[in-house]
Amino acid sequence: MALRKVDSSMVYALDYDPKAKTLEVVFRKGGVFVYHGVPPAEYRRLVKSGSIGSYMRECVIGVYKESKL
Repeated sequence: MALRKVDSSMVYALDYDPKAKTLEVVFRKGGVFVYHGVPPAEYRRLVKSGSIGSYMRECVIGVYKESKL
């Protein structure tokens, strides 16, 4: 996977693997997490959202199984 830098005060970079349905997130305050079972449409909504941090808090964190790298 190749990380994509994003314009967010909470998230430094993202990467998504549609085949595995995994979302990798590098947070600005440290920590890299992988979220499992994230559908492609959810990833598209995330990157198109007005606030990636808000979208993460509302629709990803606590919704999808996560593991810390």
